[in-house]
Amino acid sequence: MIRIREIGFKSTCAVAALALLALGGCGREDKGWRHDPATAKTEPVSLLDSYLKPPSVAGAVRQGDVVALSGLAEPLASVRLGAPTGEALVGKADAAGAWRLVAPLAAEPRLYGLSMTMNGRTVQAQGYLMVAPNGAAVLLRAGTGAEVMGQSSPSPRVLAIDYDRGGGSVVSGVGAPGAGLGVRVDRVTRGEGKVGEDGRFSISLDQPLAGGTHVIQVAGEGGEQQVVVDISPPMPPKGGPASSTLTAAGWRVDWMTPGGGLQTTQLLGGAR
Repeated sequence: MIRIREIGFKSTCAVAALALLALGGCGREDKGWRHDPATAKTEPVSLLDSYLKPPSVAGAVRQGDVVALSGLAEPLASVRLGAPTGEALVGKADAAGAWRLVAPLAAEPRLYGLSMTMNGRTVQAQGYLMVAPNGAAVLLRAGTGAEVMGQSSPSPRVLAIDYDRGGGSVVSGVGAPGAGLGVRVDRVTRGEGKVGEDGRFSISLDQPLAGGTHVIQVAGEGGEQQVVVDISPPMPPKGGPASSTLTAAGWRVDWMTPGGGLQTTQLLGGAR
């Protein structure tokens, strides 16, 4: 259980890779959900010619019982959102590289891998895209914290906590662009960072989070927020690469990493 409360103004003041099926490599060939090195292109091409920037998600808007997802890819590239179950949404980027796909909502979060195909080559985006039952879109990203899309705040606001079986943790959220932040766990400073120009932050803790209840405070320019978090080990998913549980604060997702490890992403408030 996570209890959240806002605290008054303060003037001062990325766990294990997250990609269920190795969705992080630019220029990788996509054979469904898994990369097969034996199928990689071998033609002699220059580095500039061979590089394709991975596609990205830029927005999500709920429209009744569906959510319209949009983003950027190479101009005129084929764009695909594929689910572990084999379901796929396919579209095409326009001449400016903009794409739009409509995903159905379900009673539980749905996970997708984003990729694009251009001139016979398929490039996978980093991380995983989760669509929550309320239409919220969350990027589960390798090597850093989850990003809840469409969120902003002038003061620090924690949106997710990611941790692995060893307790290695990342606290992520939104705040004032450029603001310096400090993270305290049970009143002890455990990390420092800065809000990016996009208004988002992901701060790794310098000590593992042990199981049990912890008070986590994020403070910096614009204010401070405190969350009380009950940490329990990641649970092995049953019947698939990930499982989700709705807690009092938001969805908890337990997933398997590419190396066979386990990680938990605990979302707070905005992704129910």
